[in-house]
Amino acid sequence: MSPAVARRTALAAQGFADPRPSGPPTRRHLQRVLSRVQLIQLDSVNVAVRAHYAPLFSRLGAYAPELLDNAAWAHQAKRPRLLAEYWAHEASLVPVADWPLLRWRMRQFETKQGRYWQAAHRSPALVAEVLAAVKELGPVGAGTLERALGGESERVRGGWWNRSDVKIICEWLFAIGELTTGTRRGFERQYDLPERVFPAEVLAAPEVSEADAARELVRRAAVAHGVATEPDLRDYYRLRPNSSRQAVAELVEEGLLEPVTVPGWRHQAYRHVDARTPRRVTGRALLCPFDPLIWERDRTERLFDFHYRIEIYVPEPKRVHGYYVFPFLLDEELVARVDLKADRAAGVLRVPGAFAEPGADQARTVVELAAELRLMADWLGLDSVAVGKRGDLAASLRKLCR
Repeated sequence: MSPAVARRTALAAQGFADPRPSGPPTRRHLQRVLSRVQLIQLDSVNVAVRAHYAPLFSRLGAYAPELLDNAAWAHQAKRPRLLAEYWAHEASLVPVADWPLLRWRMRQFETKQGRYWQAAHRSPALVAEVLAAVKELGPVGAGTLERALGGESERVRGGWWNRSDVKIICEWLFAIGELTTGTRRGFERQYDLPERVFPAEVLAAPEVSEADAARELVRRAAVAHGVATEPDLRDYYRLRPNSSRQAVAELVEEGLLEPVTVPGWRHQAYRHVDARTPRRVTGRALLCPFDPLIWERDRTERLFDFHYRIEIYVPEPKRVHGYYVFPFLLDEELVARVDLKADRAAGVLRVPGAFAEPGADQARTVVELAAELRLMADWLGLDSVAVGKRGDLAASLRKLCR
């Protein structure tokens, strides 16, 4: 399989070969994207837009954020929620039906003797009090629980979160599956009991062993990748190496994965048997740093010859491209990158820097990029796009965005 074929296969698997809806995106369009990407990563950074909203914009264009909010956090009698929060690829939204596939990870958290486990086992009475309070008050935030339980507990020192015991125990109960996210207010998790959030058949589903769950999760990762190495597949759900390797071997034996060679790839690659490879991929998209197409940086470099690192934690004088940089996908290539910030007070989408990739058609790139930036600004409810001075695309992009 040539690198170009591998790239088109990966783009199709992630939904970039699907046309954007001609009208307002619906729940059906959301489900189509979920069938491609399998999960959506959560992240608290809100410089341009929170990470979980961006992948849908990249694939669907402008959509109502309530479409995702309702699927993940709303109680609707006629429309059961589609998504649940749990640790998959970091903190993630996964289909509710996948909850049983992650119970083995919950069992691991029950026995993993980290500081959350220690806090819970140091204060078993407080664990019981938290569960009782959530049952009475939920969905409820940790701050409200602290006040309900008589003030903040003794603080745990040494960690950058500096969380109270109540907050730590909430997170531990979330990790072991005794609590889940009932809803969110702003970005604050509101804890609730799983039986009040998930359908009874999901909670009653039989326990899945780690080996069986790993095989199914690797299969889903293969659907999302189209073609990938075993480390790529392992990373998607952050599986253990031995579990992932065994799962890949079994899926190859079953005929669901086909070993292929991609020139320039250091590891053996595997193609999902149902992966499609379009003759060409057309379209454009701004990709947030946590988009599943690019979150594995080594794979991004292999697919697109695109070296990408997020620079949030790099001191400003040492940043190369900016604080929160979105790669720009045009057809089958990553052709540029832009530093983005939503200035909500001023109603402006700010672009401090815009940089073309080597060999990119700058004339076409800047036209398509300007159009996508205007679309993003409209989607975010911002009045205009303001381009700064950094980068070789900045001057021409600024003229188009005035």
